[in-house]
Amino acid sequence: MATFVNWLKSPAGRQYFFSTHFWGPVANWGLPIAALSDIVNKDEESISGVMSPTLAAYSMIFMRFAWRVQPRNYLLFACHATNAAAQTVQVGRWVNYWKMGGREKKHPELAAADKVSGTVEKGVEKVKEVVKSA
Repeated sequence: MATFVNWLKSPAGRQYFFSTHFWGPVANWGLPIAALSDIVNKDEESISGVMSPTLAAYSMIFMRFAWRVQPRNYLLFACHATNAAAQTVQVGRWVNYWKMGGREKKHPELAAADKVSGTVEKGVEKVKEVVKSA
């Protein structure tokens, strides 16, 4: 601990804490914090099926950048690794809810309404075909 405090008091420590190498990742932590909060607090219906995979891809790209830049920016890497993981979980929740039957399990009344509206639409199409052929 004494070594860290000595480094913190040194010009190199002050230079690090007043650089974009530190403040960029700190500002970026808003994204993964929001994503982690959404996993716990938000309903699957409010997840964006476009934005979540986009943010996951964005974070994966910047994870590579944080690893390749010299000196390596471990704080930025950790931030984007957390965000990529959280957004991937969000994508999984979205797929489960909209594509794998999670919506119907959660709201059985909506599933019945969707079946009825689908049947009505098929009936309307058949009537249109009969009218056209007549």
